[in-house]
Amino acid sequence: QVQLVESGGGLVQAGGSLSLSCVASGRTISSYTMGWFRQAPGKEREFVAAISWSGTYTWYGDSVKGRFTISRDNSQNTIFLQMNSLEPGDTAVYYCSADPRGTLYSSQSYNYWGQGTQVTVSS
Repeated sequence: QVQLVESGGGLVQAGGSLSLSCVASGRTISSYTMGWFRQAPGKEREFVAAISWSGTYTWYGDSVKGRFTISRDNSQNTIFLQMNSLEPGDTAVYYCSADPRGTLYSSQSYNYWGQGTQVTVSS
C-alpha cells in the first residue's frame, strides 16, 4: 500500500504562484507513474499533470500547459507541482495519485490517492 499526503495549498491572488508537494510512504514510488488531479465544487475530477517513473516524460492538461510544472525526487519519495500564473479557474482541491493501470489522463486508472489540498485563487 502507498499512502500519499499533499501539502502546499492555500490562498493566492491571481497571477501568483504556489508549489504543491506530495510525500509518499508505505513503499517506494520510484517505479510508479505519478499524477496530479484537481476537483472544483460541482465538477468532475480533472487531469492536471503526470510524470513517468524516471521523470523523463511529463504530460499536462490543456488548461495548465505552460503554467504548471510537475517534477519528482525519488530519493525523497516525493512529487511536486509548481503552479505559476494562477487564475481563479484553478481553484480546486488538488489530489496526488499513483500507479495508473490504464490511461493516465483518467482518474479511474489510478490505484492510490491522497486526501487533497485546497488551492484558492482570488481575482
